[in-house]
Amino acid sequence: MVMTAHPDQISPAPHPQKTLNPKRGIILMMIAVLGFAAMDGMSKYMGERYHIISVVMIRMWFFALFVIIWSVIKSGGIRAAARSHHPIVQFVRGGLLALQICVAVSSFVILGLAQTHAIFACYPLLVVALSIIFLGERVGWQRITAILMGCVGILIIIQPGTTVFKPEALIAVAATLGFAAYNVLTRYVAKRDDPVTSFFWTGIAGCIVISLIGPFFWTPILIQDWGMMIMLCITAMLAHLLMIMALDAAETTTLQPFALLQIVYSTLIGLILFKEVVEWHVFFGAVIIVASGLFAFWREARVKQSTEAPVAK
Repeated sequence: MVMTAHPDQISPAPHPQKTLNPKRGIILMMIAVLGFAAMDGMSKYMGERYHIISVVMIRMWFFALFVIIWSVIKSGGIRAAARSHHPIVQFVRGGLLALQICVAVSSFVILGLAQTHAIFACYPLLVVALSIIFLGERVGWQRITAILMGCVGILIIIQPGTTVFKPEALIAVAATLGFAAYNVLTRYVAKRDDPVTSFFWTGIAGCIVISLIGPFFWTPILIQDWGMMIMLCITAMLAHLLMIMALDAAETTTLQPFALLQIVYSTLIGLILFKEVVEWHVFFGAVIIVASGLFAFWREARVKQSTEAPVAK
C-alpha cells in the first residue's frame, strides 16, 4: 500500500509515438486515487485491531506478487526487471517505503485519516525542497514561495506551542518526510533506471525489509477479518493498475493535480465512516497546502513546456 498516489513513482517509460488521451487518463487517475483512499480506510480499520507492522507485512506480500507479475509482463523476466544501475539505492528506497507505510498507518489510527492527509498534502512541496538540497535541482522564487506557504499550512494545522497542539501530529509529519525522501530517491534512480525496474525494486525490497521485522510483531488475524484483509490487498493492486493505465494515457504533469483528490476522498471516509472531526485550523491549513501544491505543479509544467519547446529558426 502506497500511502497516497504519486504519479512519479510508477510512471511508465516514455513512448514518443503513442497517442495520448488526457481525458481517459484523468478519469482513471480519479478512480485510482479513490482506490488508494479506500485502501487507507481499510488500513486504519485493520490497524485498530491488529499490530500495524503485521498488517503491512501481509499487504506487502501481495504487493510484491503483483510487482513480480507486472514486471515480468513488461520486461520479459525477473532478471531484466531487477537489472539496476543503483541497486543499493533501489533497495533503500523500497525498504524506506515499507517503513513509511507503517508510520502512515499509525498516523491513520492515532491521528485520523483527515488530519493525516491534510498534513501529507505537502509532500510534493517537500520533494521539491529536498531535490534542491540533495539533487542540486534549480527552482525559481515562485516554487520556493510555494514551499514556504506549504510550511505555513503545516504550522497552522499542528499549531506548535499552543494548547491545541497534538504531539501525535508529528507522526504524520514523519510519514510525510519519509514519503518525500522516497520520492527524491525515486527521482535519483530514474536518471538511469527504467521505471519498471524501480517499480520492481519498490515491491521486492519493501517486502524483504518488512518480512525481516514483521514476524516479531505477528498478530493472528481472526477469520472474520480476513475478508477485509484480502479486500485491502485487492484494492491496492487495482489502484496501482489503474494508475499505471492512467500514466499510459496522459502526461504526469496533467495527472498530478488530480492525485490530490485523495485528500478529499480520505477526509470524507474519515468523517463518514470513522466519525472524525476536522477542526477549522486543519481545514484552513490544508487549503493553503493544496493551493501551494497546485501552484508548484503549474510552475513545473510551465518550466517543462519552456524547456521542451522547439527553438525557432
